[in-house]
Amino acid sequence: MATSAGDPGQDGLVQFDQYVAEFPRYLRGQRGLSENTERVYVADLQSFRRYMAIEHLHLADMDRQILRGYLAWLATEGRDGVKGFARVSIARKLTVLRTFYKFLVQEGLFRSTPVPSGRSFKLKVAKPLPDFLGQREVVRLMDAPDESTVHGIRDKAILETLYACGVRLAEIHGMDLADIRFSRREILVRGKGSKERLVLFGGPTEDALHRYINEARRQLMSDPTDALFLNRYGGRLSRRSYEKLVRRYSAQAGTRSDVHPHTLRHTFATHMLEGGADLRVIQELLGHSSPTTTQVYTHVTKQEALTAYLDHHPRADEPAGRAPREASTPGDIPDETPEEESMTAGKDA
Repeated sequence: MATSAGDPGQDGLVQFDQYVAEFPRYLRGQRGLSENTERVYVADLQSFRRYMAIEHLHLADMDRQILRGYLAWLATEGRDGVKGFARVSIARKLTVLRTFYKFLVQEGLFRSTPVPSGRSFKLKVAKPLPDFLGQREVVRLMDAPDESTVHGIRDKAILETLYACGVRLAEIHGMDLADIRFSRREILVRGKGSKERLVLFGGPTEDALHRYINEARRQLMSDPTDALFLNRYGGRLSRRSYEKLVRRYSAQAGTRSDVHPHTLRHTFATHMLEGGADLRVIQELLGHSSPTTTQVYTHVTKQEALTAYLDHHPRADEPAGRAPREASTPGDIPDETPEEESMTAGKDA
């Protein structure tokens, strides 16, 4: 492993820490990222800090060989010294490192970034297809809350909103009462990079939201607040609480135990596509900046068609010959902002 002529030792780490402390300012001001994403970026950089300490590196030592060594270390022992990270996590850390070095260029440490671009230095990963619920599972899930209780009325409205609108966890967490436009059945959503969009909802969700706002929310609210969904103390419901209630009702409804709020986002998109919606419309409703992100759902429906064929057609092959539930062609990790939900839940889109 190549290192600089003068071992920077602790001085290199001090310099690294100084720049990392200023990194969130760049992410907010020029990349428009949320506080949650900022925390993930900074956390991902700690892996590189550990590698710098092990190899006695300085930020200025970065080159293609250093980068290859770092990725190899991440894959073999970077996680805990015994086992490495999954390839999708390595790809995310590589994207974060590229962004960090672009920041260092702006700070004057380099004339141009020494980290190879995504076009010249590609990391292949297999793209797993997103999990989603079947339509009957969704019906059971929506019926799971006990609507004779305040919290059951609230939770019913939450589940309906997650499924009907296809919003991210961070987006429903940040919803305010004023964001709902009942006259047009719309909700103003603030997505990644502080981008705003309108999502739609239908009759069942309208009924659930009306009942929650007019009955349960009034009982939960202790002091005036803008937040839409409230906890038992009258404050904004935490992200962790959303995750817990989705898992709890999923288990109660007899679906899988690993259902996450993002699973309902995937379910929304898949059911829209199965119903004949245009992919560009789904992209707009999901808030995807690139259509390639939305195209993963076409693979989902193709896989479901294959599964149905193998299960039911008398001339189909035996089920044992099925392809795994994974995209058939590995894809490149683009040199762009990682998805927040992939960092918190391990799933993209």
